[in-house]
Amino acid sequence: MSLFGSRVLTVSGLTQYLRALLESDEILRDVWVEGEVSTLSKPSSGHIYFNLKDNNATLRCVIWRQNAMRIQAALQNGMALEVHGYLSVYDAGGQYQIYVDAIRMAGEGFLYRDFLCLKALLEAEGIFDAERKRKIPEQPKKIGIVTSPSGAALQDMLTTLSNRYPLLEVVLVPTVVQGEEAPLKIVKAIQRLNQLPDVDVIIVARGGGSMEDLCAFNDERVVRAISESRIPVVTGIGHETDTTLSDYAADLRAATPTGAAVLVSPDCLEMLASINELQYSLDVILSQRLNQYRQNLVNLLSRLKFQNPINRIMNNQQSLDETQEKMRRAMNTFLLVSQHKLNGLSSRIEALNPLQILQRGYAIVRNKGGSMLLSVKQARTGEEISIQLKDGLLGSIIHSLQVRDE
Repeated sequence: MSLFGSRVLTVSGLTQYLRALLESDEILRDVWVEGEVSTLSKPSSGHIYFNLKDNNATLRCVIWRQNAMRIQAALQNGMALEVHGYLSVYDAGGQYQIYVDAIRMAGEGFLYRDFLCLKALLEAEGIFDAERKRKIPEQPKKIGIVTSPSGAALQDMLTTLSNRYPLLEVVLVPTVVQGEEAPLKIVKAIQRLNQLPDVDVIIVARGGGSMEDLCAFNDERVVRAISESRIPVVTGIGHETDTTLSDYAADLRAATPTGAAVLVSPDCLEMLASINELQYSLDVILSQRLNQYRQNLVNLLSRLKFQNPINRIMNNQQSLDETQEKMRRAMNTFLLVSQHKLNGLSSRIEALNPLQILQRGYAIVRNKGGSMLLSVKQARTGEEISIQLKDGLLGSIIHSLQVRDE
């Protein structure tokens, strides 16, 4: 007992007392509760945990493994259910929860129904049309990020951007991403980045959560702000299975915030590999071109050398020298042959020279008129004649003639 007479309970004692109250209440021991499924979890133990929500409150739900094996419904986030069970208190967490033993469908969830209605409206306006999507710059210089400054998503994105492309400049416009104020703050953050002149692309991101946690990105104001942005927008909201209306309006959707960072940033290692490959290709092309030009130059020099007037003159001079040599040899041969012929003729002439006969004792007889007497019949007795010997002439008179009988 305390000084004032009130009993002091331990936390455990109070929790046990509350549990006893809940479990002893006839209504709470056999109750049906309607709400929308969120934060669904199915660990390897076989138990199922989820929240059951409406617009104003949340109730924690537990389905033990033996009941989960019996329940055939395939639970999904956003599903509207009526669950049956009893209420009790979870000692370690100090929270009350319902232990479910039966489930029946209650139609589409409230938030999911609103999601589908707004999606149909915006889709009819053409906000989600593929023709409106803009190309994301391949090598942006400045990236704007709209997200919570305290979330793990921001650090993951910054690490990814730094590792992939350290030259990027990042402009963070911090905002809350959950709660009633989140839609308006997200819109203002997007508009603020659109006022900067040199932002190339915007990332709108947050980590995973239930459909209720992501409802700010299903807000019509946020969706229209993304659609009206003059700067291309990439979304990375929730996990891979989460899809919001902001994802439909964005120019490009990534499955996660880290995935969004990958989509907007070039990989410096891939760029370096591409540069090396291009440099190698350029070296090959330049080498081939240089070899081709070198060969063409050799061919041109060869042609120029062949057609050089000096070379042609020298070649012609050589041809002239060869022709002169041939003519000289031909002339010598001709002269030698002619000399032989002349010598032969000279010998023949010499042999036929009548004066040569005189050397052997013969004589030439001429009449007074100088004509040779070839026959006795040409002479007359008493006629003056001259006799030519090898060394001179003899004057004589014919005293007698004697004709030889033929």
